[in-house]
Amino acid sequence: MKIQILGTGCPKCKTLTANVKQAVEESGLDIEIEKVQDIKDIMKFNVLMTPGLAIDGKVKSAGKVLSPDEIKKLIAAEK
Repeated sequence: MKIQILGTGCPKCKTLTANVKQAVEESGLDIEIEKVQDIKDIMKFNVLMTPGLAIDGKVKSAGKVLSPDEIKKLIAAEK
């Protein structure tokens, strides 16, 4: 499984990155985390508001910072 964080590095993007890392650590699963910061690459996901979060290439959230618990629920749904 791969989680992609879509954002240019704004404070909200950094918070989402920290929350993803926490959720992955707490889940105990082997999950790759990738930061997508190039605006052209972010646009390929059709995300108009950052931060965005994609799991295995599918956008699950855009424009808000998910909590670690919300991220863990998305991870569990994808297993």
